[in-house]
Amino acid sequence: MSGHLSKLPALIRRFAHFNFLFSAHPIRHHTDIFVTKPASYTRECNMRINDFGRRGKVKAAKQLFDEMLQSHRDAASYASMITVYLKNNHLPKAEALFTSMPRTHRNIVAESAMIHGYVKAGRLPEARKLFDDMVDRNVFSWTSLISGYFAVGQVAEGRLLFEQMPMSVKNVVSWTTVVLGYAHNGLIDEARHVFDRMPDKNIVAWTAMLKSYVDNGRIDDAIRLFYQMPQRNLYAWNIMISACLKVSRVCLAIQLFDSLPHKNLISWTSMVSGLARNGMTKQAREYFDQMPVSKDIAAWNAMITAYVDQGDMPKASELFYSMPNKNIVAWNVMIDGYSRNGAQGEAFSLLILMLRSGFRPNETTITSVLTSCNSILEVGQAHALVFRLGFDFEHGISLTKTLLSAYSRIGDLNSARLAFQGLKAKDLVSWTAMILAYSHHGYGKHALHVFAAMLTSGAKPDEITFVGVLSACSHAGFVEKGQRLFDSMSHMYGLQPRAEHYSCLVDILGRAGQVEKAMSVVNKMPPSECDGAVLGALLAACRLHRDDKIANHIGKQLIELEPTDSGGYVLLANVYAAQEKWNEFARVRKMMKERKVKKVAGFSYVEVKGKNHVFFVGDRCHPQVEEMYEMLRVMLPPRTSGVDCIQGDPTIPLS
Repeated sequence: MSGHLSKLPALIRRFAHFNFLFSAHPIRHHTDIFVTKPASYTRECNMRINDFGRRGKVKAAKQLFDEMLQSHRDAASYASMITVYLKNNHLPKAEALFTSMPRTHRNIVAESAMIHGYVKAGRLPEARKLFDDMVDRNVFSWTSLISGYFAVGQVAEGRLLFEQMPMSVKNVVSWTTVVLGYAHNGLIDEARHVFDRMPDKNIVAWTAMLKSYVDNGRIDDAIRLFYQMPQRNLYAWNIMISACLKVSRVCLAIQLFDSLPHKNLISWTSMVSGLARNGMTKQAREYFDQMPVSKDIAAWNAMITAYVDQGDMPKASELFYSMPNKNIVAWNVMIDGYSRNGAQGEAFSLLILMLRSGFRPNETTITSVLTSCNSILEVGQAHALVFRLGFDFEHGISLTKTLLSAYSRIGDLNSARLAFQGLKAKDLVSWTAMILAYSHHGYGKHALHVFAAMLTSGAKPDEITFVGVLSACSHAGFVEKGQRLFDSMSHMYGLQPRAEHYSCLVDILGRAGQVEKAMSVVNKMPPSECDGAVLGALLAACRLHRDDKIANHIGKQLIELEPTDSGGYVLLANVYAAQEKWNEFARVRKMMKERKVKKVAGFSYVEVKGKNHVFFVGDRCHPQVEEMYEMLRVMLPPRTSGVDCIQGDPTIPLS
C-alpha cells in the first residue's frame, strides 16, 4: 500500500508535501558553534540537520543529531530529524525515533510529520491512531489523513473527517484536497459540489476542478468551467488544449492555442503531438516548424511517429537524422517503423547504428528487430546480440514469444523449441506461441503434445490457443479429438467460439470427407461468425471430395459475401473445372473480369548472399532457371512426413 498516496493527482501531493521545516542557511562545521551558548548551538544544529535532509544526506544529519548532547536537543531537533527520515523514505527509522523521543518534546510538527509518513506508506490505521491521540491538530495533520483516505478509496471516511474538521482550520488547500480526492475516485459531481461550497477559491482550486473534469472525460463541463474562471494561468490553458486534442476537438484546440497570450514549450509540444495523433501530419509539421523555442524531444518524437504511422519512412528518416539529441524512444520508433513497413534489413542496420551511437537497446528495440527478421542469419544475429546485451530470456516472456515467432516464421522450429524449453516461467502467451509455431508448419502431433503439457502445468487456454490446437487437429487428421476440443471451449473453459474456430472445425470435418457434417456446422453457427474463411474451408472440402451440390451453393454464397476477393471465384471455378462444367467455369471467370477482380499469383522467394530471388507460379524468367530445375531433379530428396522432420523427441518435458 506504500504507493497509494502517489496515485493522487500532483496537486494533492504538492499540498501535502511537508517542507515548511526546511530553509536555506549557510553551512558551517559544528565545531565552529559556540557551545557556551546552548540555544544558539541548538538552533544552528537544527538548521544544518534540515539542510542535510534537503540534500539527501541522511547519514550526515544523523551523525550531527547523535553528536548533540541530550540536553541540547529540543522539540525542533527531533522534528527535524524525523522529517529528514521521512523526506528520504526511511519510515521505520522515523518511527523508531518518534517512539523513543521524550514525551515532553512531542509537538504538533513531529506528530503531523509522522501522520504524513504513515499515510504515504498506506498505513492508515497507525496514522488515524496518532491523529486521534493528538492534543492539538493543524491543517496539515487534518489534510494528510483526509487525502490518505481518498487515496485508498475510503471515500466515506475521508468525507466524514473533512466534515468534522473545524471551519476555522479549513483553508483552500484542504478544500482542494477533497475536490481532487472525489475526482480521483470518479465522483466528479461530488467534487463539483465541494468546489461550489468553497468560501474562497484561488487559481489553484479552479485549475484543480478543471483538471478533475478533464481526467474524468467531462470535456464539455471543463470547457464551461474554463470560460468561467476569473483568471487563467498557463497550466489551465495547456490542460484545455491537450484535452481538446485528446478527444479530437481539433478546431477548438487551435482556437485556444491561437488565443493563448504566452505560449511555452508544453503548449507547442501539445499542439504538435495532438495534431499528429489525430492524423493531421501536415498541420502538425507546420506547428513544429513554427516553434520559436528550442524544440522538445517529445515534439520530435511525435512528428517522427506520425510519419512512421503513415508509412512515410523517408520523411521520418530525414527528421530522425536531424534530431540534435536522440533518445531511446526515437530509435525504437524508427526501428519499429522499418519493421512494420517492410523495409527488409533496415531495422537491423539501424540497430547496429544505435549501438555504435552509444545507446543500449531495450526489450522494445529487440522485439521490433526480431519482428523484422526474415532470414536465419538475421534472427541468429539478433538472438546472439540479445545474449551479449544480457537480456533475460528465462524470465522475459514477451521477448521469448517474439523469438519463438521469429524462428517459427523462418521455419527453424528446433531453435524455437530450444528457446521455449529454456524459459523457466511459462505463461499462457509462451505456451500458445509454441503451439502456434508447430501448428503453423503442419506439425499437429507436436502442437497437441505441447497443449497437453500446458494443461498439466495448470495454465488455462484462451481463444488464440484453441485456434492453434484446432488447426493442429486438422493437420494431423484428428477428427474426433478436434470435435471434442471445439466443444470443450464453451463447456469447460467458458469461451465463445469465433469465426476462426468454426473455420478450423469445418476444415477438420471437410478434410476427413464429412462434408455434410461440415455443412451442418455452418448452418448452425451464429450468422455473425460466418465469414469468408468458414465458407472457403467448406468449399475447399467440397472440391477435394467432389461434392458438387454443396459446392455450387457455398461457392455462390462466398462470392456474394466477398465480391472483391479472388479466393471465392478461384475455388468455385476449380470446382466447375473438376466437374468439366466448362460453361460454368467460363461464367465465373467472366464475372471476375467484369467485376475487375484479379488473382494475385502465388510466389516464393529465397535469400542468397543478401539478395532475394522471387519465383512466381509457372515462372521461368530467372536467368538460371534451367540450372536450378536440373539441380532440383538431381538433389531433391523424397518428401518426408511433417512429424519426422522435427529433430528431437517430442516427448521431452516442456514444463
